[in-house]
Amino acid sequence: MIHPQAIVDPSAKIADDVSIGPFTVIGADVEIGSGTTVASHVVINGPTKIGKDNRIFQFASVGEKPQDLKFDDEPTELVIGDRNTIREYVNIHRGTPGGGNVTKIGNDNLLMVSVHVAHDCIVGNNVILANATALAGHVIVEDFVILGGYTTVHQFTRIGAHAFTGFSTAIDRDVLPFFTVAGNRARAVGINKEGLKRRNFSPESIRALQDAFKLLIKSSCSHKVALEKVEEIAQQDENVRMMLDFLDASERGWIR
Repeated sequence: MIHPQAIVDPSAKIADDVSIGPFTVIGADVEIGSGTTVASHVVINGPTKIGKDNRIFQFASVGEKPQDLKFDDEPTELVIGDRNTIREYVNIHRGTPGGGNVTKIGNDNLLMVSVHVAHDCIVGNNVILANATALAGHVIVEDFVILGGYTTVHQFTRIGAHAFTGFSTAIDRDVLPFFTVAGNRARAVGINKEGLKRRNFSPESIRALQDAFKLLIKSSCSHKVALEKVEEIAQQDENVRMMLDFLDASERGWIR
């Protein structure tokens, strides 16, 4: 199922049922799992490991060297899981020694047209990165995040699970789980209520997250008092607890 006009390095490990289109180039040290489809005019360089049932569309660049001036051709890698869709003009770079030597993409993600995932990024599962979203180096995107079109994310930033961003959002600090943020620079505008409904979160948990959001963002009381009140809610709701744990671990500060 490899088109005769594709160029595949002899060292590449390609499952028997992988489809590779014409004018695609597969470099050395590339592994591609069963059921994956690679369209025409794609370039995949290694070391790169790609799992099962992925779809990679034309003109994508996968596993290229990082745009880090300190990079000196060290043997870093890109690891991509299963059932991801990587659309046209997406580019994903390998890791660097300064970031653990690896860039990782999990499972069941959608990377829309012209998305950029820089070196040492960690993208979880069931994530949607809309058109022209750009992740700088060392960014962590947790599960079920949706980043709206043209979102830009500063290096070393974390985006918590189930977060959502509006169109053209500029993120320079951490985004707490379940938050919706928007604007340049980003501001917290609410929780991702509609997304949580679609994922069958209980009404009680959604209300608890909304109450926590109001205390953290809109309350007139001091930040210390607000945190104490959110801590009380967290004792009854595991999702609020997750939000607080994320906040406590934040090193860059978080978007208010």
